[in-house]
Amino acid sequence: MSSATLELARQLIGLRSITPEDAGCQELIGRRLKPLGFALENVRSGEVSNLWARRGQAKPLLCFAGHTDVVPTGPLDQWLSDPFVPSLREGKLYGRGAGDMKSSIAAFVCATEEFVAAHPQHQGSIALLLTSDEEGVAVDGTVRVVERLKARQELLDYCIVGEPTAVDRLGDTIKNGRRGSLSGTLTVKGVQGHVAYPQQVKNPVLLFAPALAELAAIEWDRGNEFFPPTSWQISNIHGGAGATNVTPNSLEVQFNFRYSTASTVDNLKQRVHAVLDRHGLDYSLDWLHAAAPFLTAEGELTSAVRAAVRAVTGIEPELSTTGGTSDGRFIIDICPQVLELGPVNASIHKLNEHIEIDALDALKSIYRQVLERLLLPA
Repeated sequence: MSSATLELARQLIGLRSITPEDAGCQELIGRRLKPLGFALENVRSGEVSNLWARRGQAKPLLCFAGHTDVVPTGPLDQWLSDPFVPSLREGKLYGRGAGDMKSSIAAFVCATEEFVAAHPQHQGSIALLLTSDEEGVAVDGTVRVVERLKARQELLDYCIVGEPTAVDRLGDTIKNGRRGSLSGTLTVKGVQGHVAYPQQVKNPVLLFAPALAELAAIEWDRGNEFFPPTSWQISNIHGGAGATNVTPNSLEVQFNFRYSTASTVDNLKQRVHAVLDRHGLDYSLDWLHAAAPFLTAEGELTSAVRAAVRAVTGIEPELSTTGGTSDGRFIIDICPQVLELGPVNASIHKLNEHIEIDALDALKSIYRQVLERLLLPA
C-alpha cells in the first residue's frame, strides 16, 4: 500500500545524506513547501545546510523541527538491502534514516500539505526548521538558525521535534525535556619509571583509584518529578607507556554527566574538584558543557499532542525526559513549549534501520491533528 508519506520518506532515504551532508533533502522539501506559500530561507554554515521555511506571519507560530542528516551505515555487507535504496519488506520500510528521522520529516510535510489544502485561511503560522548537523558536532546546524531568529526577535510559540521517541508503539512516549550533558577530560600527572622500583615512581593510575571509587559512589542528586537522578559515567581511560615494566607518566580520563534540573553545572564541577583535591592529585581538568537540561510543563502543546496521539492510536502517551540530547536544547531558547514526538526508536543507528509502514500515515495524522488543534478556531 502506497501513500504520499511513504513515497516522500522513500525519496528522502534515497538521498545519501551522511552527516553533515544534506544531499538535496532540503531542496526536495522546499519544492513541496513553496507552492503552499512558504517563504524559504537557506542558512548555510560551514559544510552544513539549514532550512527555515515559514508560512504566515501571525501568531501563534507552530514549528516542526528535524534533521536531514543520518549516521554512517556501518558494514554494508551486514545490511539486508542497500541502506540508501529504500526497501519494503514484511510491512516495514528499511533504509538509513527510516527511523531517525526522515520518516518524521515526510510526515511533517504531508501533514502540512493536507492541513493547508483543507484550511488555507488557518490562524497563526507554520514553520519547518531543518538541519544537516544534528548527528554530527551540532555547531553549525539548528543553533545557527536559532541565533538568526533570536537576533530578529522571530520567536516560536510551539515546536515539535520529530525525534524517534516511541519505545514499543507509535505514540507511547513523548519527550517533554532532556537532561543536560557536561563532559570532562581529566589528566592525572605522575612520574614514569620502572615497575621494580616503586619508590621512584608516582603511578597516576594507583593515585587516581581512590578518587575514582569515591566519584563512582556519589549520589549527585535524586532527580525530581520529571528527571531521573544525575548520572556520572566514565567513557574512556588511557594510560601507559606501551610496556609491562613501565609505569605511566600520566592518566587521561574522559567522563560525562547526564544531569537533571536538580543539579547545576557549577555545583557538579565544584564537587568533582573537591574530590580530586581531597586526594591530593596533581591534575588538570578541561570541561565541555554540551547541553543544558530543559523541560516543557503541561500546557497547550502538551494537551494538543496528547489528544492527537489518543485520537489516532488509542493510547495514552507517557511523558519522558530520558535519552540523549536533541536539538530541542537549542530551540528552547526561543520557544517556551518544545516537545519531541516520532516513531519507534528500537532500530535507530543500527544495521537494517526500519519503520513500520503503517506508522508513517499514523504519524502524519498525529501531526495534522496537532495543527488543527492549535491553528483552528476553538
